[in-house]
Amino acid sequence: MRGQRAGLILTGGGARAAYQVGVLKAIRELLGNPKRNPFPILCGTSAGAINAAALASRADDFSAAVDNLLGVWETFRADRVYRTDVPAILGRGARWLGALTLLYRSNPESLLDSSPLRELVARTLELERIQDNIDAGALYAVSITASGYASGQSVSFYQGGPEVVAWERSQRVGAATPITLDILMASAAIPFIFPAVKVHREFFGDGSMRQIAPISPALHLGADRVLVVGTGRRPGEPPRVRSNVYPSLAQIAGHALNSIFLDSLAVDVERLQRINRTISLIPEDRRRGAGLPLRHVEVLVMNPSEPIERVAARHVRELPWTVRFLLRAIGAMNRNGSNLASYLLFEASFCRALIELGYGDTMARRADVLAFLHPEH
Repeated sequence: MRGQRAGLILTGGGARAAYQVGVLKAIRELLGNPKRNPFPILCGTSAGAINAAALASRADDFSAAVDNLLGVWETFRADRVYRTDVPAILGRGARWLGALTLLYRSNPESLLDSSPLRELVARTLELERIQDNIDAGALYAVSITASGYASGQSVSFYQGGPEVVAWERSQRVGAATPITLDILMASAAIPFIFPAVKVHREFFGDGSMRQIAPISPALHLGADRVLVVGTGRRPGEPPRVRSNVYPSLAQIAGHALNSIFLDSLAVDVERLQRINRTISLIPEDRRRGAGLPLRHVEVLVMNPSEPIERVAARHVRELPWTVRFLLRAIGAMNRNGSNLASYLLFEASFCRALIELGYGDTMARRADVLAFLHPEH
């Protein structure tokens, strides 16, 4: 039934995705610990893909699904996501250095080995329950977006009822297929840092790459309103700062990751708001007469009230010494490099700080959130 399909969009950002769990915790509290899933449409990208899949697999009990996410994120350690032992860190670092100096002919797969994350997801998520929840009406559809390295396409793998129709636009498509472990790992494969994953006949990487319209999958799946949980700065924050120091490799890498994970979302939100304003100026009968398939889509965006890299700078020394050794070599252990570190800081204290930030930001906007969740009131 249209008008009853709220979409939840969980974006990428590695360890930054802990912020999403804080938002979900607050929403659960505002709704009075409901069993019913308030988001029939779930869309995830990168680390947000794993959070979205966790919600989808437990869509028959939303409060329990949030509890499950809290249990994982509040006790996280980096070695549950990537190998932090000496052989893994030094071995992969040496292969990268060898490739750069032409000592090795083969391409290094990634800087870090994400096999622990694969084991964690396989152990904690029951992906086969997604279809059961769709069949039972607890979930309408879920999509996970990944980026194809060969085709350059942004592919949203989706699972939903028979009425959901595949789509194809310039460099982005929707493909109907059951959500699998490989799809989740592909979506979360941060470029250079985590290895690409082969899905069907192509290697895929992090879904935030080349995702020029992050809100689009939710709209194609039938969402009438969307809650977007980002991990970037709020619009207009902070002002430009001056620096006479040449940027470190970590600072450049962090800037590149921000452009992948954050910029396209901000642009897409602006585009949607602009279309909404345009639609409000055109009478509905004229839109129908002109054959314009445009509709107003309410969008609510939750972004951190404090720069996440600033939070990361307070916790970066809690990473395992092997990872600190690797990050120090490229300048990621100082304040200017904390942006890069924030994507890899899967440590309990940092994750809890982001959960608390997400919870506080959501409760501070409780009126907006409740109006979104209960548009009929």
